[in-house]
Amino acid sequence: MSIRLYVGNLPRELERQELETVFAEFDDSVSTKVITDRKTGKCRGFGFVTVKNDEQADQLIEKFNGFVLKDSALKIEKALPRSKGKDEGDASEAESNAAPVSAKRSKGSGGGGGGKSKRPAAANSSDPEAVQPDPRWAQDLEKLKQLLATQTANS
Repeated sequence: MSIRLYVGNLPRELERQELETVFAEFDDSVSTKVITDRKTGKCRGFGFVTVKNDEQADQLIEKFNGFVLKDSALKIEKALPRSKGKDEGDASEAESNAAPVSAKRSKGSGGGGGGKSKRPAAANSSDPEAVQPDPRWAQDLEKLKQLLATQTANS
């Protein structure tokens, strides 16, 4: 089973071959990937290294974490697995490893997830007072309602 490691704090002018040569002295089977900007083609400051097993991953982290490459001290740690969709098996692992990240993703999803489904249900209610404004903005909302009422009355 291969283990993927996150390599951070990479210099912007780094090429994939340069990173590959750094880790080639460790083991020839190590594969590297530098994440680049689409427009400029320059390194975005991080990449990934894949090794064969957990033992090699620990050795590589121990040896190269803090390694100085072009005046930048590398930060190496085990990469968290990507979460794709709503897999039941990955959900418990994602919550234990990175709960803030998974919560952030679910709020940012644009496909009707998160709190968006609560709004229409309350808006469909027959009671117009069922939807309460955010208390932080309630005063500003009242002022806006009054301004709107005076504008429509004057028109």
